[in-house]
Amino acid sequence: MPGRDADLCCTLGPGELVRLAYRLGRQAASGVLTLAARPAPAGDRPDVLVLRRGAAVSGDGEIARRALATRLARAAAAPSVIASFEAGVTAYPPGALHQVPLAGWARSHLEGQLDAALAERLVHQLAGARLAVRPELAPAPADEADRRMLAALAVPRRLEQIWPLARAPRYRLLAFVHFLRGVGALAVEPVATGRPAADRPDDPHVASRRVSIHAADPRVAAMQLLGVDDATDVDAVKRAYRRLARALHPDLQPGADAARRRALERRFAEVTAAYEALMS
Repeated sequence: MPGRDADLCCTLGPGELVRLAYRLGRQAASGVLTLAARPAPAGDRPDVLVLRRGAAVSGDGEIARRALATRLARAAAAPSVIASFEAGVTAYPPGALHQVPLAGWARSHLEGQLDAALAERLVHQLAGARLAVRPELAPAPADEADRRMLAALAVPRRLEQIWPLARAPRYRLLAFVHFLRGVGALAVEPVATGRPAADRPDDPHVASRRVSIHAADPRVAAMQLLGVDDATDVDAVKRAYRRLARALHPDLQPGADAARRRALERRFAEVTAAYEALMS
């Protein structure tokens, strides 16, 4: 990846264009970024983007901004992209009055990828690992929830430790973690080998600990398990339960082996019990 005001020319694989865009955005880079997908469709021309202080300059109007974001997303989806960046302040193209901040585009692009299946895979992949944000790549917080999530990720912690500190719905936290990992801003300490069985993420004792983190206040524990902030918002509780049920119901995971099905059954039972506790 380039340093500030540095030129580059390289071939990018899957996911690497988003990481490049994020870093150019964070560095407030100015210059010309040229993207050529490989293999290029017949008649396809390279995308040439003018960057000003970390933002891609677009034409006038919201339609032009969306079109630019779509071009970036199309290039990011290509199996291989040749990217060249020539640093330096350039003139605005004719009619260019709007900008698409690259760091913001990278975040919205990655967070928009998260669905129930990806959220479930993310939880499974990061189970037991200790996560922390890399300070040199940390995004600027957009709101109070961002500040809480970044504070919770300031030192290495496991996901089940981060959730109560972040006080954010689980889906939002997972989207944020997916974004950080996608741009290389997430440090992941892998699960240590040789741990006692009770520390393994699929062990039933771990599941019972997750449910009883706030045993003194079962409704708070249920809210945290479902990832909702307000138990009186019945619609939000129902939406959260339906989302998790789709991700965890064993019958919706036909490719899961016996051990995985047992883990899903335990977690689905936890979520159902939490939902029933909040709806009672």
